Amino acid sequence: MKSNWTIKSLGELITLQRGHDLPSQDRIEGTIPVMGSSGLTGYHNKAITSGPGIVIGRSGNSMGEVSYCLCDFWPLNTCLYVTDYKGNDKRYIYYLLKTINFDQFNSGSAQKSLNRNAVYPFQVNITTCKNEQKKIGEILATLEEKLDLNNQINQTLESIAQAIFKSWFIDFEPVRAKIAAKQNGEDPELAAMCSISGKSQVELQQMSSDDFAELQETASLFPDELVESELGEVPKGWEVNSLGNICNFTPGSAFKPEYQGQTQGEIPFIKVSDMNLNGNEIFIVKANNYIDNSLQKERKFKLHEEGATVFAKIGVALISNRRRVLTMPTIIDNNMMSASPLKGLSTPYYLYLLLKTIDFNTLVSGTALPYLNVSDLRKILIVHPTINLLNKFELMANPLLQKIKLNSVQCEGLVTLRDNLLPKLLSGEIDASVLNGEHG
Repeated sequence: MKSNWTIKSLGELITLQRGHDLPSQDRIEGTIPVMGSSGLTGYHNKAITSGPGIVIGRSGNSMGEVSYCLCDFWPLNTCLYVTDYKGNDKRYIYYLLKTINFDQFNSGSAQKSLNRNAVYPFQVNITTCKNEQKKIGEILATLEEKLDLNNQINQTLESIAQAIFKSWFIDFEPVRAKIAAKQNGEDPELAAMCSISGKSQVELQQMSSDDFAELQETASLFPDELVESELGEVPKGWEVNSLGNICNFTPGSAFKPEYQGQTQGEIPFIKVSDMNLNGNEIFIVKANNYIDNSLQKERKFKLHEEGATVFAKIGVALISNRRRVLTMPTIIDNNMMSASPLKGLSTPYYLYLLLKTIDFNTLVSGTALPYLNVSDLRKILIVHPTINLLNKFELMANPLLQKIKLNSVQCEGLVTLRDNLLPKLLSGEIDASVLNGEHG
């Protein structure tokens, strides 16, 4: 062990205190984070401790979960928070605490519970060099900041795609813009172009000729009239169709225990829980289980195509209304289902965003164990646009969703790098100064 590395108890490094009660009815609207056992739970108008700071889940299923708050905050009584770092770097302590399995200190029976006095004697290997502590914290924080940035970008990009979808296919804004322009004796095509682009007519004239022509072509795909249908007013020329006529719904395969646990293989075999993995918020870019091609062929597991939307079809997970898009041919278990677009009738990203607008809870059957009635799902009526407009939407949405996919893949690489570096940096196996480009 290097001379500046030593064994110390947690009680020598930090002081912990139980958080403070703040019933929801006593919270006042504000910008101060309220931190609980699983991290951020809301906001208040008053802080009782300064940030940056660390909280550790004290009770329940989130016992032992470690969170970091950058600003002043209010720690709830469901967590412990650090009141004294005893000269140690805060970020370093945060990452050190994240390596500890706090389940070993559980003092509860029916419900998990964490006592700070049980934590204090636990011994850890640390560097006493404050500069080295700071470097380790900075390296790991840089990775997490990049992860957070990518996730924020992904949320923004998906929000943009959803806004376009809603404008075109739910609210019919370009169609309504044309109708209003006709009634006012104005140019309906220009009105639709303004609606689609969010630009004024003056700004349209400043566009390049190619961009203007492309926008003009898009606007021409929208009609200038609404007609009555069984779903109310819909754009003229669009159809009222059933969901089952524009996509194929395919159930998953039984995933027996003997096939589970393999992390190597060409084909992901995903379960409902894989949708919750970090990085899989929109696209499935990783899985807990894989199998090889030979087993897939031998067992005749159904391969679900790249671009299909997958979701839970049974159990509590169904109620969460999660949808995910496959990035490669994938096997899904029999608690899931996929929806694949029918050529000439739908497109992958249109179908994904369409399914996100449907509340599966309204279709759930069963009480003890909720399940999705697929026949009801197929019968859902939708307003179906022309294929030319669907293709145009796919061209607009594709760059947004592809960027999300690339960011998700990058996040998976960053998570792997962080998880590999974390124990090695905190044990001194890797010298932080080398990673920072310093020597000596």
